[in-house]
Amino acid sequence: MIRSLKAGFNSLSGFGLNAFTADELESLHLATLEVLSEVGIKVESDEAIEIFQGAGAKVERVKDYGIVKFPHYLVEDCIRWAPRNVIYYGRDSNKDYILEPKRVGFSTFGECIQVIDPYTRQVRKSVKSDLGGATLVCDYLDEIVAVERALCSSDQFPETQPLHNFEAMVTNTGKHLLLGFGSGANTKKIIEMAAACVGGMENFKKRPIVTAFVCPTSPLTLVKRCCEVIIECARLGAGIAIIPMALSGATSTATLAGTLVQHNAEVLSALMLAQLTNKGTPCTYSSCTTMMDLRFTITAVGAPEYGIISAGLAKLAQYYRLPVWVGGGHSDSKLPDAQAAYEASITATVAALAGANVIYGAGCLESGLTFDYAKLVMDAEMIRGVQQVVKGIEVNDETLGIDVIKEVGPGGEFMTHPHTFKHMKELSQSRLFDRRNRESWQEFAGGKDLTERAYEEAKHILENHKPAPLPDGAAEAMKSIIEEYEAELKTNHQ
Repeated sequence: MIRSLKAGFNSLSGFGLNAFTADELESLHLATLEVLSEVGIKVESDEAIEIFQGAGAKVERVKDYGIVKFPHYLVEDCIRWAPRNVIYYGRDSNKDYILEPKRVGFSTFGECIQVIDPYTRQVRKSVKSDLGGATLVCDYLDEIVAVERALCSSDQFPETQPLHNFEAMVTNTGKHLLLGFGSGANTKKIIEMAAACVGGMENFKKRPIVTAFVCPTSPLTLVKRCCEVIIECARLGAGIAIIPMALSGATSTATLAGTLVQHNAEVLSALMLAQLTNKGTPCTYSSCTTMMDLRFTITAVGAPEYGIISAGLAKLAQYYRLPVWVGGGHSDSKLPDAQAAYEASITATVAALAGANVIYGAGCLESGLTFDYAKLVMDAEMIRGVQQVVKGIEVNDETLGIDVIKEVGPGGEFMTHPHTFKHMKELSQSRLFDRRNRESWQEFAGGKDLTERAYEEAKHILENHKPAPLPDGAAEAMKSIIEEYEAELKTNHQ
């Protein structure tokens, strides 16, 4: 049967979530402008205050800081100056990730201070080699589109931990890296190290392989070191990911809408500093905001509110046409168990349906304190499922299959039909999750549960995967930069 094309056929591409109406988004924006113009931001950097004041912001000096209030036009001008599409460049160009509107990817949570050792299954403080191992697994997993610093290098000199973190990460992956730089001085050194890994500063400015997380302090504060990192990144050509960590009911309002307004004001204050320092600096609208469980005074990253807040902020970022990185896939459980699976799935799916560009939380347990390799590997399987959901149902003449249904007819079978062979790979296929019957599961998986198989898979990756090698001389250059910088800092401390 001939089926000609339909004129102006209206269709949807994938499943999505509408968190707000256009009027509600406008209300959130206007409330944010009111906060920024009438309440203002506490800024603890004299240089940042001068930049803001020079652009037309009003400053009220209070001892060693200033309360900066922003006119509406300045906020909206700076939003327009920020790039709409951002590319997370990898050391391996095949692993570049484009943060275009509503493209959905995933990453790990950071910065966990503990790790469940995949060999002993004991919880211990993380060290630099653990971060290297976690990064190596992320390099292997296609589901991880960019690598956030999953663990800290607690065995290294405290002030230079960010440099050690970068070294451990860049050595073990060709993907784009995101981590906290810690200070303006550290920023210069990390970018110098990154330049050594891509053939020089000129190449780095063309393809920056690292983005700095900068964290406004809730409520409504830009501390000195945060400002330093923003300013140095803008000057040196690195992008920033602006990630407030408000707690609804503690450091922001108990109402989620009020929390969104405050979070939004904090993000935009940092974005303005970047744009006023260097117009066009890549800024990723980010979030680690959640609720405080006031019964236990604990940060709840496995709570459904975490996913709800992430979805809401994703929609706000899309309103501004900014790339967006939000939380999802975390858990408050202490083990990679059923609680971890349920919590991770709820928050990750909600954020994905909202169209966040990166959803981070893979491998995270214990409210962000503990990293687990088995959870990371299991999360990768969960991510494939979420991506299948986001893909939705394609409706066209081929997928409707009317001619196939007619050909097979009542009582027939589709398994051997060419149409099935053509489309069967579009259906989800489990890799780690087991869909066999019990007898086959016993035979092929030895009756091992998912967690056990995940640990085995993680160990296999750690022992066998090889990342793209660093350019000649890069490892030596990074080591030299760290040693000289540490010697200088230690001398100054004496």
